[in-house]
Amino acid sequence: MKIIGISILMFGLLSGFSIGMDTLLGFDLITSFRNAVNPFLVMKKAEIIIFYLLIIIWAFYSTRLFLIKRREKQ
Repeated sequence: MKIIGISILMFGLLSGFSIGMDTLLGFDLITSFRNAVNPFLVMKKAEIIIFYLLIIIWAFYSTRLFLIKRREKQ
């Protein structure tokens, strides 16, 4: 659970930092958000499939590890 929390926290902080820097450079909020998600907009279908597959594998592994540790404590 710590891994998931830390990953989400890091993603949020880094995205916020990126959007904040774009805003300081003079872009409006919508353009700043588009710049933050732009790498995902130019991905081909195979890259998107691999990206989602890696997220699914990561989520499965994290959940499995969490459940194993939870059983050990009982």
